[in-house]
Amino acid sequence: MTGQSIDAAPTAAATAAAGQPVQPTRFPATLPYRHTDDLFIDGAWRAASGTGRTTVTNPATEAEWGSVPVASAADVDLAVAAARRAFARAGAGADGWRGLAPSVRAGYLERLAGEIEKRAAAISHTNTWENGSPVAETGRAASNAAAIFRYFAGLAGYLETADVRPFPDGSAETVVRQDPVGVCALIAPWNFPINLVVAKLAPALMAGCTVVIKPASPTPLSIRFLADAAAAAGIPAGVVNIVTGDSAVGDALVRHPGVDKVAFTGSTPVGRRIAAACGELLRPVTLELGGKSSALVLPDVDLTAMQQVLIRSCMRNTGQTCYISTRILAPAGRYDELVDMVTATIQAARQGDPMDPDTVFGPAATRAQRDTVRGYIRSGIAEGARATTGGDVPSGFDRGFFVKPTVFADVTPGMRIAREEIFGPVLSILRYDTLDEAIGIANNTAFGLGGTVFSADADAAFDAAARMDTGSVGLGFFASNHNAPFAGRHDSGLGAEFGREGLHAYLRPQSVHRRIR
Repeated sequence: MTGQSIDAAPTAAATAAAGQPVQPTRFPATLPYRHTDDLFIDGAWRAASGTGRTTVTNPATEAEWGSVPVASAADVDLAVAAARRAFARAGAGADGWRGLAPSVRAGYLERLAGEIEKRAAAISHTNTWENGSPVAETGRAASNAAAIFRYFAGLAGYLETADVRPFPDGSAETVVRQDPVGVCALIAPWNFPINLVVAKLAPALMAGCTVVIKPASPTPLSIRFLADAAAAAGIPAGVVNIVTGDSAVGDALVRHPGVDKVAFTGSTPVGRRIAAACGELLRPVTLELGGKSSALVLPDVDLTAMQQVLIRSCMRNTGQTCYISTRILAPAGRYDELVDMVTATIQAARQGDPMDPDTVFGPAATRAQRDTVRGYIRSGIAEGARATTGGDVPSGFDRGFFVKPTVFADVTPGMRIAREEIFGPVLSILRYDTLDEAIGIANNTAFGLGGTVFSADADAAFDAAARMDTGSVGLGFFASNHNAPFAGRHDSGLGAEFGREGLHAYLRPQSVHRRIR
């Protein structure tokens, strides 16, 4: 049996798990922004000079409900110029934003965190209407963003501590200073449009940089609440600027002569183009890109414990998360029972209206992404993988960009679904006989972003994790820690976010040597 046809009728169990069809949803009062004409430049909302528009579509209903302007080259120039002025404006400190003491900048970040929390419902609902992420997911966006701001604010003392290093012969010493990089272009993806901006914005502001933010085209409205929060927190004009638009706007920012650094989260192909441009310009860049991570299941695994974190670790946000472990490596002796557990867990999770708090799986964020994921499902079936659930169009959804959550068994390492990032609700379960074979499969990938190890033996899990060629590994779960670096290897990116490493991405060291005898 090669699997279920993508257009075959679903089983009764799968139909029950599909959830309820998405009904026309009343426009929430928490969404004040719909059709806008302005950009956030130099501390105020200003009319865009360009005439182009980007339409915002609800992925669950396919209804067009909002639009924003496409910034012109002149708009980008204004935003970058505002950021440059704020970087060194006398009114913002002895030497602009960069001249403020880290403890003063920390105070701004603390206030910004509070203002973000006040807008939690609006951020959540707008995010869900933009990209279809269930409110169970987006409801955490504001609190997580606030926590990121507060973490980096807490590094003020670290920045204010003198770093003095002696010469080996004791004749002199070096004071290592840290200067902010300057104006930073922050380009965000559509899957976590707030948190993946804040992961860049918080360290940039703490370091003394000013920024121009360009959100992804499908998710340009939730970011407006971040601008409102910055204004309410008293962030000086020009420190935070936002321009909206298509890839041409992003290209203009990346290559703008007034930009000193670029930080981007998104696909590996786009990341390569940005890296090439920054390499040509000798401009520092941080890239957080794609992933094809593995969940390594050791033979002594507690399947009940694994089941509790399976979706969060392997299918978070309808599979639209860069680090999730979408390849499950199962020991041959427990392969069938693990396939049964994973299949039952995914079947039982509700798919439906993302505004319903009980929904686990929403739609794909865009029509193009839906079609891409369905193409991978077809590929898996054609190459001989067996769909134990899913593999077809969800029952009862007459509109929306829904893909039925799919689990593939009998997957081999050479299949496309085992090698390429799908970015949708598709899991592949591969069989292994020895731990060495499993480690080989885990490391036989172009990516290196996340991973998990499931075992009842903590030491064995730690030892296995150390052999995985990837930037982060969770033992029995996966989550980002704001206090630790999140860094991709190979095609998963360059540089690090979070931790002191994430802060240093926005700083330039200067060594000042002085004699002491």
